Amino acid sequence: MILLKLFFTFFKIGLFTFGGGYAMIPLISDAVVSNGWLSEEQFLNIIAVAESTPGPVAINVATFVGSTQGGIVGSVCATLGVVLPSFIVILIIASLLKNFLKYRGVQGFMKGVRPCVAGLIVAAGIKIGLSTLFSVTTFGGGFSVNYIGLIIFAVVAATAYFYKRISDKKISPILLIVISAALGIVICTLGERIGVV
Repeated sequence: MILLKLFFTFFKIGLFTFGGGYAMIPLISDAVVSNGWLSEEQFLNIIAVAESTPGPVAINVATFVGSTQGGIVGSVCATLGVVLPSFIVILIIASLLKNFLKYRGVQGFMKGVRPCVAGLIVAAGIKIGLSTLFSVTTFGGGFSVNYIGLIIFAVVAATAYFYKRISDKKISPILLIVISAALGIVICTLGERIGVV
């Protein structure tokens, strides 16, 4: 039963989301948390791992979520679910319509979908950013700051900014991920030793 639910949940997400993996994150988050498969914090950890591993983020997230619920078979079901809609649509477009984008209706559709995709990506970025750097408790409205997250964010943002100013090139995202991981390890290790973390 869980295998079918994983497949159809991710199939629905893959079928109705335009704009790639980042646009899928809010829908995946909603589905995963509402089904009780993962908590919000566990989902954010999976996003971090999916970003750090090779491959499209939506496929990585689907694979991780599927594996938590149904092992290897669950990861296959979730991954197939998220990939099949795109594969089928692209196969149909490639086989039937050679100049698909020249049609006025398709152009209108794309102009309508692009702002929605941008909004979904921005919303996902804001949600992940705020929940990574800050947390609000549900009861009592308490607010706490993740100082380790803020330090790492500030160092990575400063590194990217100054690298661009010095070399007129953007720094590799892979290098930024490595720097972030190293900073996380160093700060948490030092914090544990002095009893802060």
